Amino acid sequence: MFTGLIQALGTMKPLGGDSWQITCVSQSSDLIMQDIAYGDSIAVDGVCLTVEEILKDGFIATASPETLRRTTLGSEDTPQKYVNLEASLRVGSKVGGHFVMGHVDGTGRLVIAEQTATSWEMTFIASEAIARYIVPKGSIAVNGISLTVAAYEPELSQFTVAVIPLTYAETNLRYLVPGSLVNLEGDILGKYVEKFLYSGKPNPNSVENSPLDSITPAFLAEHGYL
Repeated sequence: MFTGLIQALGTMKPLGGDSWQITCVSQSSDLIMQDIAYGDSIAVDGVCLTVEEILKDGFIATASPETLRRTTLGSEDTPQKYVNLEASLRVGSKVGGHFVMGHVDGTGRLVIAEQTATSWEMTFIASEAIARYIVPKGSIAVNGISLTVAAYEPELSQFTVAVIPLTYAETNLRYLVPGSLVNLEGDILGKYVEKFLYSGKPNPNSVENSPLDSITPAFLAEHGYL
């Protein structure tokens, strides 16, 4: 589990087969390397990978063909110059972003990035499979970065996030151009809500299995929510 707060930038180099060498290149790489251990989980552009060998300034991990196919890591379309890196959440650590699982739902593309007086406004397009988890003011992970949805256009499957200058400067968002692929992970809370609402056959006496259309003020009052 991760928080979506990027700790360093790195590069990826294929070693043949499914093995990849990830090298930390930013000045904050100590945050990744200071207590790295064999078997640790590291988020690489939002994809959870397992440390299989520790190097002086990085590590080696396996990215399966399925992972490469479903994410940007193996993309030849818009190859990433740098990848975002975050070590897994430690017990007792601060959760400054939101709970990011490192299980990418799919990819999206940058539509436009515009600089404002206080931030960068970046608009992405997502597939319907991902878009159903997007809600205004909700959380989404873009290349492993915890961001808040500022606006959502469901008819276009597009969402906009406001990126503060610090995040823009210290992540690979600054290297994106219109059309660039990004990894997207919807908020895990939305996935659980969807499961509880739609799993199994609808039961009018069960809050967990009731379809959305049945959640009315009368229903909420009956079950003690109003």
